Amino acid sequence: MPASKQELLDKLRTSGDRIVSKLRALPPDSFEQGRYESGWNGRQILAHIASIEWSYPRLVDVAREAQSPKPAETPKETSAEPASRPARGGIDDYNARQVEKRAHMSVSDLIDEFAKNRATTIVAFEQADESLLSQPIRSAGGISGPLADVVSMIAIAHVDQHARDIAGT
Repeated sequence: MPASKQELLDKLRTSGDRIVSKLRALPPDSFEQGRYESGWNGRQILAHIASIEWSYPRLVDVAREAQSPKPAETPKETSAEPASRPARGGIDDYNARQVEKRAHMSVSDLIDEFAKNRATTIVAFEQADESLLSQPIRSAGGISGPLADVVSMIAIAHVDQHARDIAGT
């Protein structure tokens, strides 16, 4: 059973606050150390989590669109798991482009972008009808399931793991 709206909001807030606090506490040079997925250093992974956070409110729209199919839609378009649009060139290329777009940004600016985008995610879920949380969707990265589960996997677990990677824990 997917998380309730309040449970999901609590997790989004707690996770976001914990990540921002953890990242702000790290020495600035630690973001340039180490190599992680795709050869990224900590600052590049931070750019990744800052950039992907904007996409989570879009998943609310995907779920909403699936709940209100248009009469002219074909059966394929009204499938149980409507997909958000796949990333041009694949998810890895999309992620690399987003990180490159932020190459000029400071660590502080990237943390601020993440915090701003997380606040937007929270507002989107505050405004969402509770019934949307059980709507099956598929993220652009290919994660499928009820909206609440998909968001828990990518906006909470995935981002938390990246924050641990950055911190080296």
